[in-house]
Amino acid sequence: MRKPVIWLGVSAVIGVMALTFAFFIEKVTVLATETALTESGWQVYFSEPLASDSVEAGHLYVTDQHGKKMQPEFELLAGNKKLQVGGLKPGTYTLHMNKKAVSGNFYKVMKTENLEFTVYDEIESIRSNEDLLTYFKRAKDHMTLIRADMEFEESAMESDTSAESSKESSKVASDGDYSTTNVQVEGIDESDIVKTDGRFVYSVFGENAVEVLDIQDPQSMKIASRIKMDTNYYPSQLFLHDDVLIVIGSKSEVITGDAAQAKHFAPSTSFTTVRFYNVSNPQQPEFIREVGAEGYLNSARKTENMLYVVTNVHPHFWAMDELEEDALRPKVFDSSNEEDTSYMNFDDISILPGATEPSYSVITAIDVSSPESSQLETKGFLGSSEQLYMTKNHLYLTATTYDVEQSNKASRTTIWNPANVQTEFFKFKLNGTKVDYFSHAALKGRILNQFSMDEHEGHFRVVMTEGNMWDDSNPSKNHLYILDESMELTGSVEGLAKGERIYSARFMGDKAYMVTFRETDPLFVIDVANPSKPEVLGELKIPGFSNYLHPLDENHLIGFGYDTVAKKNPSGGEPLIITKGMKISLFDVSDFHNPKEKFTEIIGGQGTYSPIQYDHKALFQHKNRNLYGFPVSVYEETSKEFELDYKGSGALIYEITPEKGIVLKGDLVKGLAKGQQYEEWEKQIERIIYSGDNLFTVAREEIISYDLKDFEEISKLQTKQR
Repeated sequence: MRKPVIWLGVSAVIGVMALTFAFFIEKVTVLATETALTESGWQVYFSEPLASDSVEAGHLYVTDQHGKKMQPEFELLAGNKKLQVGGLKPGTYTLHMNKKAVSGNFYKVMKTENLEFTVYDEIESIRSNEDLLTYFKRAKDHMTLIRADMEFEESAMESDTSAESSKESSKVASDGDYSTTNVQVEGIDESDIVKTDGRFVYSVFGENAVEVLDIQDPQSMKIASRIKMDTNYYPSQLFLHDDVLIVIGSKSEVITGDAAQAKHFAPSTSFTTVRFYNVSNPQQPEFIREVGAEGYLNSARKTENMLYVVTNVHPHFWAMDELEEDALRPKVFDSSNEEDTSYMNFDDISILPGATEPSYSVITAIDVSSPESSQLETKGFLGSSEQLYMTKNHLYLTATTYDVEQSNKASRTTIWNPANVQTEFFKFKLNGTKVDYFSHAALKGRILNQFSMDEHEGHFRVVMTEGNMWDDSNPSKNHLYILDESMELTGSVEGLAKGERIYSARFMGDKAYMVTFRETDPLFVIDVANPSKPEVLGELKIPGFSNYLHPLDENHLIGFGYDTVAKKNPSGGEPLIITKGMKISLFDVSDFHNPKEKFTEIIGGQGTYSPIQYDHKALFQHKNRNLYGFPVSVYEETSKEFELDYKGSGALIYEITPEKGIVLKGDLVKGLAKGQQYEEWEKQIERIIYSGDNLFTVAREEIISYDLKDFEEISKLQTKQR
C-alpha cells in the first residue's frame, strides 16, 4: 500500500509542485521544505532557535483549511532550530507563528507569519506544462536562495567503492563454460565494457565502435567485425542476450531555431540510447532498433528478458522563459517511430517525495526478447538519483539531501552543513515494462555504493555513515538499518566505529559484513536474521582496509584493499596512516563471534593499484577452479621518500581456498620494455575472462590468450584501429 506524501502548495497550484521557499522575519531566516512523506513529516528551519515552550505556550500551532486547530506531532530538533510536524491526515493546513515563538529579546518584535502546506495521499503525476513551469520556477528560486543566503562548507567527502548483496551474491550467472560479469545479485545482470558468449568477445574500446573478437581458436584469434557508430555516438556499456548484442551509449541532438538562441551556451540535448544488434552471425552484425531517453546514464540492469536503464536529466531550467513550451519535458527516442524523438507524456511524469531539485530520474524499460517490436516504456520522476540497487521485483534509487541548521550571526545567513546528511531511498515495483513508484524512506547518513544496500525476504537492509571522520564537532559513526516491505524502519544497530567510515560491506543471507577504517580495519559481523533486533556478533581489528568484499563461501570472505602502517606524527596528535601495497585478505567467519583474517597476500608497495578497488566488475573468477584475479599495476618504494618505482602492469590470478589460502597461480604482470618509464594506458588490462581451458586478458589495443593450466601465453591480437 502506498504511503501518503506531503506536498506543500500555494493557492491554485497546491498539490502538484515540490517547493522550497524562504522569507525573512526581521533578522530571522526561515526555510520550509515543501514535500515529504507523512512518516518523515513537514520540516521548517530557523536561523535562530525557537523558544523551548513555543509549542506548549501556543506560539506555534496548526489549523486546517476550515480554521480548526489541529493536534499534530511537533518535535524541536537541532538545538531548537528545526521544527518537524507530523501525524496529519491528507488536507490543507497552515502553520501559525507569533512573535514569541523565537527565543531572545530582540526577536520579540517578530511579526506573526503563516505558512500554508498540503498533505496528499500519494505521489501525483504532472498534469500540464503549467505544472512543470511552476515546479522549475520554484526549483530555480530554491537554487538562487541557496547561492545567495547560504555559505557552503566543503567537507572531505571521499569517493569510495565497496561491495554489496546477499546470498543473491556474485555467482556465475550461466552454466556455460565461460566468464560472465561479476554481479551483485544473482540473476540480475549488470552492463559492462566487455561481454562474451564463450566464442566471441564484445568490447567498447574502439573509437566510436564496438569490437567483435573471435576467440574460438586461442592460437589464431581474429577481429570478426567492428560495429562502427556515427561520429555523434559514444558506446560505453554492453549486454548480451542470446543472439542480441545490446549497446548502451550517449549522443546529442543539436538544437536549432529559437531554442538554440536560448541555449546558446549548450545548443544540444544529451541522450542515453540502447542500440540492438542481431549477432547470430558475429561477422555481420545487423542493426535492429535504437531506443532511449534524454539524460546521462546512471546505471542499467537486465533480469531475464527485461532491460532497465536509468538516466539523470538536467533541463535548461535557467533559460525556461526563453524556451519552447515543452522544452522542460524529457525526450524519448525510438528509431521505429516516424519521428525519432518525442516529448514524454505528462501522465508519465511524477514527483518523488521531497523533491526540490531541477532534475529528473528517468527509468526506461523494454523487453529484449523481441527488441524489434517490444513496447518501450519510460517514466520520469522529478528529483535526483545517485546509486541504484535492483532485485527481480524491485528497483531502488538513492538521493542525498543536506540539512540546514547552523547560523552565521556575523553575516545573518544560514549555513548549509554537509555533516548533517540524509539519504532518501525510493522504491519502485517492477512488473515487466511496468515501473511504479511504491514507497520511500529517509535515513540519516550517506551510503558508500550499491553494496551498501540489500533486499532479503521482503526486508531492505542498508549500512550508512553519518558525520565526518575528521570533524570533532560531528564525528563519524556508522549505522545498519532494516526496513520492511513498506520501507518502515523495523530495526537498527547505530553508532558503530565512531570516528571511522565504511569502506566496504557485504550482505550474505542472515549476516551482514562491514569494514570501517581510520587507523585499523574493523570487520564487523552483524546478525540480521531478526529484522527487529539486528545484533553485532563479532569484530576483528587488523591493519589495512578492504575496499571490496567478495563471498568465497558461506563461511569465508575475500577482501581486496590496501595494507597500511602507522607512523609517528611529527606535530603530535594521532599517528599518520600510510597506505602501502595492495592487500588480499581471506576472512574466516565460521565463528561469527570471533572472525579471523586467516590468510593475507601483499602485492607491491605504495602506489600499487587495481580497478578491483573501485569496480567489482574487474574481478575475474572461475568457480570450478577456485581462481580469482584482477588487473594490476605494480609499484615499489625507493630509498627516497615519496618516490615510487614503476615495475609493470598486467594481471594476477590466485587460487583461493579455505584450506590452502591465497596461492599465486598466474603472474601475468609484464615488466618494463626497454626505455619504458611509465604505464601504457592502451595496454592496461581492463578485463580478464575465460572460455573453456583458456584465459584472455582484454586491453584497449590488444587481447592475449593463455592456457588456464599453466598460464603460459598462447597468442596476441592487436585490436587497435590503425
